[in-house]
Amino acid sequence: MSVSEFEIIRRFFAGKGPQRRDVVRGIGDDAAVLRVPEGHELVVSLDTLVKGVHFPDNAPPAAVGHKALAVNLSDLAAMGAEPAWITLGLTLPERDIAWLEGFSAGLFGLAGTHGVQLIGGDTTRGPLTVTVQAHGFVPRGAACYRGAARVGDDVYVTGTLGDAGLALLALNGGFRAEGGHGGYLRARLERPAPRVAAGLALRDIAHGMVDVSDGLLADLGHILAASGVGARIEVERLPFSDAMLAARAELGERHCMELALSAGDDYELCFTAPPARRGEIERVFSALDCRCTRVGVIGPGSRLVCVWGDGRAYRPARRGYDHFAGG
Repeated sequence: MSVSEFEIIRRFFAGKGPQRRDVVRGIGDDAAVLRVPEGHELVVSLDTLVKGVHFPDNAPPAAVGHKALAVNLSDLAAMGAEPAWITLGLTLPERDIAWLEGFSAGLFGLAGTHGVQLIGGDTTRGPLTVTVQAHGFVPRGAACYRGAARVGDDVYVTGTLGDAGLALLALNGGFRAEGGHGGYLRARLERPAPRVAAGLALRDIAHGMVDVSDGLLADLGHILAASGVGARIEVERLPFSDAMLAARAELGERHCMELALSAGDDYELCFTAPPARRGEIERVFSALDCRCTRVGVIGPGSRLVCVWGDGRAYRPARRGYDHFAGG
């Protein structure tokens, strides 16, 4: 049975997920009408996911829906913003009802967790591509920026690093994940957990902040460039998951270090904060039940250097993911 564009919108997207009181008009008109809370500023982010680039050809549609939203919520988290609304641009090669059911379930499952309403978008025909634009709020003047790091700040990361890269390596046959580690790694790649609560808690603590999407070195590099500072990272402080620790015996320590530094797709937060706030940061993350690790320090100059615990230089093989590297 043929299904029209408008039937797809009505059946899978209109009226689904949370319905917020600050949406004056959502899906159904030429544009949405929204109410920004008094005393707040609007934060907007947009990401595109392309089949074969951002997710494998055989990725479960629910995972694609989840990730398409998660990567945008991660950007809002890095700004200290509370998520509110999303728009969706969906390009489909064909009308695949089963795929749409799975995709919308994944999208709205995460949207429900964070109280986010879909307010509009567009549906077209072509190679499978998903674009989500997310909108959130911060109190006026309270947004976190990349360019606010200061010399003497500690450098922190949330969660663990390198898991998504390790998952991709396993999917491509680079190693075999044993026991329950395979399911954990697949979830880290396909269903990242955006650190929204952490971003909100850090809004009045962090100086510079960014989400780790292209790898720690690349994304911390954005903070350094924007702030006009350098940094020193102690590679032995990098937080590894149990799955990464288990893989280290097969892959070797250096391979695991490289994944943690540059593989990307982890969607953790990297932030800087003054040493005087260490106790407060520890209390915040204890309450959030989220791991947070101090991995380095901000210094003068512009260089990002990596060292072992004894001060010896560690020279990473690459600096992170770039869509157009070598192009």
